[in-house]
Amino acid sequence: MKYELVVATKNKKKLEEIKEILKDLSLKIASLADYPKERLRIIENGKTFRENAIKKAIKIAQFTKKLALGEDSGLCVDVLRGKPGVYSSRFAGKDKSDLKNNLKLLKLLKGVPVNKRKAHYCCVVALADQNGLVGVAEGKCRGFIGFSLKGHFGFGYDPLFVIPKYQKTFAELGPAIKHRMSHRFCALQKTKLILATYLKSR
Repeated sequence: MKYELVVATKNKKKLEEIKEILKDLSLKIASLADYPKERLRIIENGKTFRENAIKKAIKIAQFTKKLALGEDSGLCVDVLRGKPGVYSSRFAGKDKSDLKNNLKLLKLLKGVPVNKRKAHYCCVVALADQNGLVGVAEGKCRGFIGFSLKGHFGFGYDPLFVIPKYQKTFAELGPAIKHRMSHRFCALQKTKLILATYLKSR
């Protein structure tokens, strides 16, 4: 019997990444797109990725009565004191887009030398069922911010996030490499252990 896991996201690319990383588990993975949108409104007003992830998981689990996965992630730049952080997806404001977010970041880092462009991606994954929180996992991936957009894979800040080992951005390296080392991969690997224990107890 396959359990259904509802992922609290409408981001198709993020959902694809999660499905790819969890593909070896016996789960049917759905998303918010599979449920009436007008009845599901989650305001991401937490001050941390953890707060937002937990809020998403619990709210979706209560609504669907199914096992739910809430995920919140973003980019934290050292010299910007952790910004954009929880505001990563809406960094450019009301008319946000991946491109506008990246261009704003480049503008803020104009003139900043490479040794001061250190950054990390952070991802927090929370699992909940209708009885409450099941578990939380966190993953990080360290790198630095490049000086121009490079590559065509991924989403978000991937065209700017350079992995020191390869001296290439996530957007240049592509999913095969990214899914073995990303912040989301690290968090979901830990989540797999939580899921395995949870499913065994059913």
